[in-house]
This record gives sequence, structure tokens and C-alpha cells, in this order.
Amino acid sequence: MTKEGVGRVLEELKTMDFDFIICDSPAGIEAGALMALYFADEAIVTTNPEVSSVRDSDRILGILDSKSRRAENGEEPVKTHLLLTRYNPARVNRGEMLSVADVEEILRIPLLSVIPESESVLHASNKGEPVILDAESDAGQAYSDAISRLMGNECPFRFLEEEKKGFLKRLFGG
Repeated sequence: MTKEGVGRVLEELKTMDFDFIICDSPAGIEAGALMALYFADEAIVTTNPEVSSVRDSDRILGILDSKSRRAENGEEPVKTHLLLTRYNPARVNRGEMLSVADVEEILRIPLLSVIPESESVLHASNKGEPVILDAESDAGQAYSDAISRLMGNECPFRFLEEEKKGFLKRLFGG
């Protein structure tokens, strides 16, 4: 698709009765991502707590600030939100991945949600179902929290701290 073609589709969708038009884009900085970024009014910047992923996200934020339609037209900047995925507090404590605070300090955009590293994501993906439908999983709950915050509701951040295992869990390996 061309930039003009994407623009026409989005303008047509705006005439319909939608509250949101969501454009998912591929990871990285390629043509598809650049088109989605160009037309954004709001952007959920999704990153993993790894240096290379955070660096790419920082580049995306630079593009949103300088090469979006809003930037070209001198309008208000694209509203950005941070979605931190595959987060594992135990690995943060061992120094194997960046902390939430590290990522926030580098990117300097509001935190929308922290999605914990979870096998439920893989299971849901293998079933072809969104993990948010698994209300029992930490990841499903974290995505629900993200939506709630995006809709303007306040809710506490969860899954930021390493779960301390009680005596029985340590004894029996739970």
C-alpha cells in the first residue's frame, strides 16, 4: 500500500461509527511501521526490557516526533504510551534485563502497562486465541489493565515485583 492509499482508507474509516481505529504495525522500522506511525494520533510503543528493543523504540519515538503527519503539519505531538512486554522481575533482580525504571528513564513516555513474561502467551498464540481471554493468567490480566488505563481508568500496576515463594512452595518446588 502507498501512503496515500492508507490515508484514504483511514479517512473513510473515520466517517464510520468507530471509537478507535487501531493500526498494528510490524516490529522494527520498515515501510509498514512507518505508514502506521505517519497517521497516528496516539501510539502504544511496545518494547521488551532489552537494550536493543528499547533502542528501537527510542528511534520510533523520534520518528513520531519528526516524521508523522502531525509533526509535518505543526500539530500537537502524537500521544504516546509505553507497553513493556516479557517482563520478568526475577531476571531484573539478577541483572539480566532492564527494570521498568530503566526503560522509563530512557524512553520518557508514560507507562501504560507491564506484561509479565508468561507461558500463557505462548499457549494462547498456539491456540490462535488472544491471551487477554485467559483472565486467570498474569499476562491476560496485565493486558486488561492496559485497556482500562487506555480508557482513562486508574488501576494499580501489577507484576512489577518478584513473587516471593513461601516455605511450602520452596520445599515442594511450586
